[in-house]
Amino acid sequence: MLNLACFLKFLAVVFFLPHLAWSSSSEDYEEEEEEEGEKTPPPKIGLCDYDRCRHLQVPCKELQGPDGAACLCPATSSPHQPPDPPRLGEVHIWADQGRAAVHWCAPSSPVDEYRLRLWEAGTPVRARPPALFNSTVRRAELQGLQPGEAYVLCVVASNDAGKSSVPEALEGALDADEAPLPTAFPLFGPCRYLSIPPRPRTLVHVAVGMGIALVCISSAALLWHFCLRERWGCPHQPRAAAASRAREDL
Repeated sequence: MLNLACFLKFLAVVFFLPHLAWSSSSEDYEEEEEEEGEKTPPPKIGLCDYDRCRHLQVPCKELQGPDGAACLCPATSSPHQPPDPPRLGEVHIWADQGRAAVHWCAPSSPVDEYRLRLWEAGTPVRARPPALFNSTVRRAELQGLQPGEAYVLCVVASNDAGKSSVPEALEGALDADEAPLPTAFPLFGPCRYLSIPPRPRTLVHVAVGMGIALVCISSAALLWHFCLRERWGCPHQPRAAAASRAREDL
């Protein structure tokens, strides 16, 4: 009887232990699935609030935070290469004040500073000292522009590897001593030809001067016709005297 009882216990262990192990493992798996379902999905990382044309734009690496995982920055070229040319945008000119407002957009490159270069389109070409701005600036003002004059304006970006390029036509004109500055540039390029119109007061002065000159010419013509012709031996002959003389001649 003892052997039979042992044999029955042995069968129970052999047949029921795998079932118990499978049930416990299935319960553990269901618990793990429930725990995974309760976990929140990782947040999606979007693009940083960075605009290449925004004035005083914070650098994108600062927007990413200290760990650099808060957002994604736009792709840029290598910092070991000179930056691409910026894109010069709107230029508003106030001729009566002799100033202009300039706006540009940053290139897809690391930039340390910007330089505004201005050349006077004279003979010879005269260059003004460049105006320097940090990498966050996108807007600036030009002062001391002379009415009626022409200029060429370029915005140049620079970093440790070098500076951005300007159109070849402008480089050729600057290399030549007496070559005139070009007047046509690419629409989305870094340079622009500026023609400063004369001041409104200057136009009024020119119009008044021309009017005075016309009045003087008309007065001189009338003076010659009525006074000076008789004094210089060119008297005015009446029509009746001239007709009688013509009849006598016949």
